[in-house]
Amino acid sequence: MCGLVAVVDKSGQPVDPGWLQAMADVIRHRGPDDSGYWSRDGVGLAFRRLSIQDLSPCGHQPMSTGDERYTIVFNGEIYNFVELRAELQALGHQFVSHGDTEVLLKSYLQWGEACLQRLNGMWAFVIHDRHSGQVFGSRDRIGIKPLYRYQGERYLLLASEIKSILASGQLKPQANMGRVASFLLNGSLDQDCSTFFADIEQVPPGYAFSIQRGQYRQWPYWQIDTTQRANMPDAPERFAALFEDSIALQLRSDVPVGVNLSGGLDSTSILCAAARRRVANGDQSPLLAFCYMSPEFDERQYIDATLAQTGARLVPLQTSPQRIWQDFEKLLGFHDEPFHSMTAVIGYQLMQLAADNGVKVLLNGQGADEVLGGYPSYFRDYWYTLARAGQLGKAWREITAYAEAQGQAARPLFGAVLQHMLKSALMTLPAYRDGADRRWRDKLKSNHWFDPQLADACPLDRVASPPTLANILKQSVTEEPLPIYLRVEDRNSMACSIEARVPFLDHRLVEFGFSLASDWKLHGPWNKFILREAMRGRIPELVRTRGDKMGFPTSVASWLRTDLYQPARDLLQSACTELPYLRIDRVQQQLEQLRQGKGGRAADIIRVLQVLLWQRKYLA
Repeated sequence: MCGLVAVVDKSGQPVDPGWLQAMADVIRHRGPDDSGYWSRDGVGLAFRRLSIQDLSPCGHQPMSTGDERYTIVFNGEIYNFVELRAELQALGHQFVSHGDTEVLLKSYLQWGEACLQRLNGMWAFVIHDRHSGQVFGSRDRIGIKPLYRYQGERYLLLASEIKSILASGQLKPQANMGRVASFLLNGSLDQDCSTFFADIEQVPPGYAFSIQRGQYRQWPYWQIDTTQRANMPDAPERFAALFEDSIALQLRSDVPVGVNLSGGLDSTSILCAAARRRVANGDQSPLLAFCYMSPEFDERQYIDATLAQTGARLVPLQTSPQRIWQDFEKLLGFHDEPFHSMTAVIGYQLMQLAADNGVKVLLNGQGADEVLGGYPSYFRDYWYTLARAGQLGKAWREITAYAEAQGQAARPLFGAVLQHMLKSALMTLPAYRDGADRRWRDKLKSNHWFDPQLADACPLDRVASPPTLANILKQSVTEEPLPIYLRVEDRNSMACSIEARVPFLDHRLVEFGFSLASDWKLHGPWNKFILREAMRGRIPELVRTRGDKMGFPTSVASWLRTDLYQPARDLLQSACTELPYLRIDRVQQQLEQLRQGKGGRAADIIRVLQVLLWQRKYLA
C-alpha cells in the first residue's frame, strides 16, 4: 500500500525530478517508509512506500528490470504473488526480491496485458517500456485502490490522490458543479469517474490504459456478469471455501495485522476466519480487534460472543463530538473531496487507533452488503424481481415471512411492489419518463436552501432499468454506494499509514455472489442469506442469526444541538459569500430550529459544512 505519481510529457522532454518530488511529498502519509524518483524519455515516475511485503531495500520503487527496459510504480497488493512467483520461476524468471512488485512486473513481461486476468488483489500501477515508449497501467477490478488522471495540452498526469495533481501546478483548481450539485441536492458521491474538480477524473475500476505518443487510451478488462446459475445446492460450501481462501491470502503480511469489528455479520465472519487461519499456521498470539463502542447503541453481547470464540483482544475506540469535529475539518485535507457522513470520521479514528497499537494492515467487511444483498431496501428489489418474473405466489410468501419477522402487515408491502412494477413499466414510455425527469428536477429546484439554477447542473439520477435485484446490486458495486465507501476506506487508512484490506471483494467472491440466484441473497426475513448459511458453525450463532444492522452509528442531530452547534454556527457565519448559490441564512435558520428540537436535516447541514470547508481549502 503506497502512493504513486506518473508524468508523461507529450513533447518528450525530460521530466524535472524536483517536480516529481513535490507531487510525491504531498502524499507522504501513503508511504512514510521510503521514496523514489525516476525520469527518462519524457516519462517521470515517483513513489512513496509503505512497507508491507519484503521490508528490505529490494522492494524499493520505482523498480526496473535488469536491462532497465521496463520500470514500474505500483500501489496495492497482489495477494496471490506467492503462486505467481512459483509459476514464473518455472518459466525461467529469476527474482531478487521477496515481495509482490517484482512479481507484478515480471508477470507483465511474461504475459503482457493478459497478466491482469491472473492477478488477485487490489492495485493501481504504471509501467513504462523504454523500447516502445509505451506507458501501460491498470486499476483493480473493483476500484479498491485509487488512480486519478489529468490531461493538459503538454502533460498527462496520474496519481494516487488528487492533491498530487494539484501540487504539479499545471492547473488552476475549479469546481465541477455537476458533482457539487449532486452532492448537495441528492447526497450522491462517486457514482461515476468524475470528481469535485473540473478536468480531474478517475481511471475507471476494471480498466487498463496505455499512453503512446501522447495519446491516452483505456479499455475494460473485467466487468460484472449478472447471469445467474440455476440449481446450486452446494452454494454455502463453495462460498465458505472461497471466503476462507480469501482470508488466507489477505493475511499474508510481513507486518502486524488486525481486524475491524462491529458486532455485525461481516466483520465477525472475517475475525473468526482470520483467527482459525492463524491457529492453523501455528500463530497463537491474539488478533487485535478494533471497535467503535457507541454509547447510543449496545453491541456488547455480539462482540463478547465473538471474542470468546476467537480469543481476540478488543481495543475499543472512545471518542467525543469535539474530537470528531476536529478530525472532520482535518479529514478533508486527506480526502481532497467531501465524504458521505460523520461515519467517515469514526472510520478514520479507528485507523488511528490501529496505528497507535502497532498494526499496519487492517481487515474489514466492506463490500459484503453490496454484493450479497445486505441493505433493507434490497428486500423490495427482490420482491419486485419475483413479481416481474411472474412468481407472484413466491413474492407473497417472501413478503409474508419478512412482515411476520418485522411485525408488519404483508398487504401494504405487496401493494407497494405492484405499484413499483407499474411505475417501472411506465418508465419505458418516453413521455412518462420525460415527465418523471421534469418532476424530479422540479423537486430539486424546490429546495429553498439553494438557488434553483443549481438543480440544472445536477446530473439526471436514474436507477438501473429494469430495477431487478441483480441490476440494483451491480449498480451498488459500480456506481453507489460502494465506490464512496472504498474511497473513504482508502483515504482514512492511508492518512494513518495503514493498509486496509477487504476480503469480501476478492473478485472470485464477487463473481460467485453475482452468479447466485436472488433467493441466496434475500430469503424470507434474512438478508445476505448465503453468508449466513456459509457461516453455520463458523461464527457465534447469536451473530449469525441477528436481524438488525448497526454500522457506525452517529448522533449527528444531537451533536448539532449541543457540542457541535457553536462550531457549525461559526462556520456558517464566516462563509456568507463563499458559495453564491447557497442561501446561507436559511441553513442558519434550520440549525437554530434543530437546536430547539424542531425539524431535522442534520445530514444536509453536514453536507453544506463540508462544501464550505472544501471551497475554502481548495478554491479560495
